[in-house]
Amino acid sequence: MTRFSGGPAESPGFLLWHATLRWQRAMNAALAPFDLTHPQFVILTSASWLGRSGELPNQARLSEFTGSDPRIVSEVTRRLLTKGLVERRTDAADARAKVLTVTAEGTEVATAAVRAVEDADAAFFASVPDDRLLAVLTPLAGRPA
Repeated sequence: MTRFSGGPAESPGFLLWHATLRWQRAMNAALAPFDLTHPQFVILTSASWLGRSGELPNQARLSEFTGSDPRIVSEVTRRLLTKGLVERRTDAADARAKVLTVTAEGTEVATAAVRAVEDADAAFFASVPDDRLLAVLTPLAGRPA
């Protein structure tokens, strides 16, 4: 049935699935004090990062940047708008497009949430040296080295 004689415990995919579940629980716990889900955190901090880099991202750009499905980005953006963490404005270069900017409150939340997530990541990944971890995760994520 499987090429792994020891069963699923030897399957990289099965192990990755379990690691992902553990990591998601750690992220959820880290983000709970900020009333953010992990997708909300990713979109908020990505919009902030792109904004600080001189871009005024629209939802399509956030979808491309984060690797998220455009429908998810749209749904998450609506929630962030409702929470007052981002604003949507008409793009000066294209009246049909809407750009997202992070509000002052959104910047405060994002800054504090990044610290919490980085602390949670450090604790979660502590058993593997950063260079080894990045050497494995970078190609798995489809990112250039």
